[in-house]
Amino acid sequence: MAIKDTPEEWTVTATTTPFTGNKTSVRTDEVVMPDGATARRDYQVHPGSVAVLALDDADRVLVLRQYRHPVRQRLWEIPAGLLDVPGENPLHAAQRELYEEAHVKAEDWRVLTDVYTTPGGCDEAVRIFLARDLSEAEGERFEVSEEEADMELARVPLADLVRGVLAGELHNNCLVVGALALGAARAGAGVDALRPADAPWPARPFEG
Repeated sequence: MAIKDTPEEWTVTATTTPFTGNKTSVRTDEVVMPDGATARRDYQVHPGSVAVLALDDADRVLVLRQYRHPVRQRLWEIPAGLLDVPGENPLHAAQRELYEEAHVKAEDWRVLTDVYTTPGGCDEAVRIFLARDLSEAEGERFEVSEEEADMELARVPLADLVRGVLAGELHNNCLVVGALALGAARAGAGVDALRPADAPWPARPFEG
């Protein structure tokens, strides 16, 4: 049997949206189970996100340190952001986030991996890109606000990030997945075997 996720949709007999926020909402579905019973499932509806593991020529990853109120911690993360426009090309969104959060551009882009962050309670899908051949972006820096106004920026060796992940010192989902995925890619078929930056993404279909 092939170990591969497959699309499937169980019958929904009723749907309500008890909460609608600025970017996300909460949905309640009445779902028919395999035994015929109906169960209520509450979950967050999310537009989707992109993240960028930006790797420089010295094998350092560009990381940001930012306060995250829900977990009451200041986390080291990789640049990331929401897919604000339905059908938005995820590569374009990733390039925008790298520019806005780090004032950096990259010439070489690959899809590192695609993940559902918390599929038991949220439909958020994230595409994590690997970006290489980095340079400073032209023009003025993007003006940041709120939590982003207090961000710290650093370049950290990939090996140090992997060590921190395995030691339980780094917890951001995209950083953890991205760092370990890059290590796995290098140990396997190599980075050049990664999917192209415009590879299809069924979880968040996009236009060219």
